Amino acid sequence: MNFFYSAIIAAITLFSVPVQAQQVSDEVLPEAKTALATKFEFLSPEVAASLAAKARGEPILAKDWMVAVANPHAAVAGARVLKEGGTAADAMVAVQAVLGLVEPQSSGIGGGAFLVWFDATTGKLTTLDGRETAPMAATPRLFQNANGERIKFWDAVVGGRSVGVPGTPALMEAAHKRWGQKAWNNLFLEAIDLAESGFAVSPRLAALIAGDADRLRQFSDTEAYFFQDGEPLVEGTWLTNAEYADVMHRMANEGARVIYSGEIAKAIVNTVRGAEKNPGVISLTDLSTYTVKERPAVCASFRGHQVCGMGPPSSGALTVGQILGLLDQFPAGSKYNPQTMRLMGDASRLAFADRERYMADSDFVPMPTKGLVSDDYLSERAKLLTGSTALTEVAPGNPEYSHASLWADDVSLELPSTSHISIVDSYGNALSMTTTIENGFGSRLMTNGFLLNNELTDFSFSSHIDGVPIANRVEPGKRPRSSMSPTIVLKDGLPTLVIGSPGGSRIIGYVAEAIVAHIDLGMNAQATVSTPHAINRFGTFELEKGTSLENMVEPMEALGYKVKLRALNSGLHAISITKDGLAGGADPRREGIALGQ
Repeated sequence: MNFFYSAIIAAITLFSVPVQAQQVSDEVLPEAKTALATKFEFLSPEVAASLAAKARGEPILAKDWMVAVANPHAAVAGARVLKEGGTAADAMVAVQAVLGLVEPQSSGIGGGAFLVWFDATTGKLTTLDGRETAPMAATPRLFQNANGERIKFWDAVVGGRSVGVPGTPALMEAAHKRWGQKAWNNLFLEAIDLAESGFAVSPRLAALIAGDADRLRQFSDTEAYFFQDGEPLVEGTWLTNAEYADVMHRMANEGARVIYSGEIAKAIVNTVRGAEKNPGVISLTDLSTYTVKERPAVCASFRGHQVCGMGPPSSGALTVGQILGLLDQFPAGSKYNPQTMRLMGDASRLAFADRERYMADSDFVPMPTKGLVSDDYLSERAKLLTGSTALTEVAPGNPEYSHASLWADDVSLELPSTSHISIVDSYGNALSMTTTIENGFGSRLMTNGFLLNNELTDFSFSSHIDGVPIANRVEPGKRPRSSMSPTIVLKDGLPTLVIGSPGGSRIIGYVAEAIVAHIDLGMNAQATVSTPHAINRFGTFELEKGTSLENMVEPMEALGYKVKLRALNSGLHAISITKDGLAGGADPRREGIALGQ
């Protein structure tokens, strides 16, 4: 392996070390900085400084603009656009185009996204729904066999059956049309350059390819891209993607429509419907009729702040809002106090009970959206938390509803993957966007250099339980429920924190506890995203293995919880906004960085 590749790996390894063991080598960093600065200006002094600050646990500080994303290549692309006077929407397009290339397992133009936008000119907050949709030929029995029984999860994921109509390309274009000011074709320069000239496979991507080798090998195009001489790509491998470069050229010149009609759309349909053993049902009509939906933000009160995010079909803002709204009924506590953890854990369990019962695509299912985060409802639910031990049982509540309805609890499964983008531009606009192809590597189907999502497996595989319908069942044209929680926190009408994370249904807990750490405990942006995780969704307390929370196993068991130590691989990216400027943090569990000026 030559010096150039070694320097790349040395640099990237700096931000993939566990939280408790991060150190910067004074010998490695200058080598990496010098070598990598010669290619794409990848490790400019600013990038090297960001890596070093992250390793020390310090935030990146700036006055003008900031971007915090999951890969240094993507951060550099976004920073270039912001430095040239682009808006946060412009920078997002550049970031997403690169992420789909260098972090293909997590997000890309074959997937979907939710975007929260604060407009500095109007002072208004809105959201864009770029979630994938179920094809019109999909039925509630999409994931059931001939006997009406649920098929196995992985049998559903791998192949065409799980693929929803992608929304990310349309969302990129919709955001740019509303809030962008740079020329559209200027935003794909880095993605095209990297795809044509190549980039080094990161340690994280290499490890994920090796861990999913059997599934990736099931499809010839996917295997050809992620394997070399029959073996999974290893870290440092120089990877090009001519097909992706061609798609980026076409998007840059013709817009997002090239994904939804013409040759690329036909390739998507043929790939999905032609998937051996597990074909899907997407049609050209499904693609050509896809639309991004602008929706009102969902907000909840916490310690005098408004915590705002994406409403249905995402469960993110509602469930994060419920957790924080319940905690708001109690004084702030310390991070490692068993009673503080009990409150956080059981508040989350109560919120997840409501999530499983009520939350789905509100275009198809009437939802008590306002009732779920109303002060009266949360105040009443908080009375359940006034004890001193774990709740022995948790059930959905009865939020105020505009009509009567009866739903059974959901049985869907969400596995961790996804990526998050936080951006603040020089004009004061703020963008929080969580973007995904669902499970790592999505459906494992690849066409034109990008992976297709498996988003339809976010629907419930069962359509009814004991004759009672499930709100999140599959229906034609419906958008599956999500846990993605892109969030902007406001104080007195102005943004103070831009945050979000990947991580399946644990996203909700990651974001909620990060907001608590920032507001209640006064942690800076980097400390906020680095703090060890304690997640409780359905009763078991998951404590992050290899962190100081291992000391909390016995105290939490004494309160009546089942406890499990495990890796909790969030990917939080946060930007805090104060009168003194901007501070950014990138989760040390993944490869991201923050850049600012």
